[in-house]
Amino acid sequence: MAWKFELIMKPGSELMITEGPVWTGEEILLTQIRQNRILRYDLKNNAFSVWREGTNRTNGLCFDADGRLFGCCSGGRSIVRFDADGKNTVVADRLDGKKLSTPNDLAVDRKGRIWFTNPVNDGNWDNTEVEELDHRSVLCAVPQADGSYKVTRATFDTTQPNGILVSRDQRWLYVAESGSTRGIDRQLRAYPIKDDGSLGACDVLFSWAEDARGPHRGIDGMCLDAEGNIIATAGWEVSGSGPMLYVFSPAGRVLETHPVAANRPTNVCFGGPDMTTVFVTSTNGHVFKAQTDRVGWAMFP
Repeated sequence: MAWKFELIMKPGSELMITEGPVWTGEEILLTQIRQNRILRYDLKNNAFSVWREGTNRTNGLCFDADGRLFGCCSGGRSIVRFDADGKNTVVADRLDGKKLSTPNDLAVDRKGRIWFTNPVNDGNWDNTEVEELDHRSVLCAVPQADGSYKVTRATFDTTQPNGILVSRDQRWLYVAESGSTRGIDRQLRAYPIKDDGSLGACDVLFSWAEDARGPHRGIDGMCLDAEGNIIATAGWEVSGSGPMLYVFSPAGRVLETHPVAANRPTNVCFGGPDMTTVFVTSTNGHVFKAQTDRVGWAMFP
C-alpha cells in the first residue's frame, strides 16, 4: 500500500523546524524547536494550538510508561519533564560534572531509564556555548531511589547519534548514527541491552554510503509498529535516494519506502484511534499525515 501524505501544516522556514511528534491517546504533540514551544494537533478539528511555551529549543519528546512526558531540551543542555502543573523540570543536565551538549532524541524503557542521544547541533544552542564533553554519545539517565537520575555513558563508538528507540521486547537499543562528516557511513545500529543496563557491541542493520554528490543523510527520527518494525525518516535533496520514510524489519531488511514531499523529514509517530496514521515533521516546518496499512506501537498510551 502506497502511503498518501496529506499536508496538515504548511512549511515555514528553517526557523520553524518541527520535531518530536508523540501520540497522547487523544492528540498529537510536537515541538517547534526554535520557536521554543510544543504544539498540539486536534485530529477531530484538524487544528493546531500551542500546548506549552518556554521550552528552550526542545527537540525530541517521549512518554514513559506512566504517561509522563520527557523532552530533549537542547537550548538548556538537559533532559526535562513537562509536568502537569505547567513546570518544566530538569531531570538530567550533566555527565560526570560536565554539561551535556545538545540532547537530541530520547527513548524511555519499562524500567524508567531515559536513553538519549547527545550530539552537537549548532543551531540548537547559543553560539556562546562551549562543548564540555569530548565525545558525542548515547547517554542513559537512570532513576534513583530518591527520585533523581544518574547519567551514565552508554556508547563509545558514535560520532553524531540522532534518533533512538528501545525495541518492544526491551532487548535492543536502536540508534541512528547520522553525522555528516565525509568518510563516515550513516547507519542504523542495534545495541543489545545487557542485564546490568550496559550495551553490548552493536549490529549494523543498515548503512548509507556517500555518492558522487556527497554524504547521504541517514536517519533522523524513528518509531515502531506493532510487529517491531522500525519506521524511520531519512534522506534529503542533496544526495542519495531522496527524502522518504523507510520501514525496516528488526534485522535491518528494507520492507518498504515511502517518499515524502519535504526536503528533510525529521521525525515520525503513529497516532489516531486505531494507531494506523503516521505523522511526519520536517526541517522546514511541514507536518504531514498518511493512512497506512500498519499499526503503530508505543509504550504509552
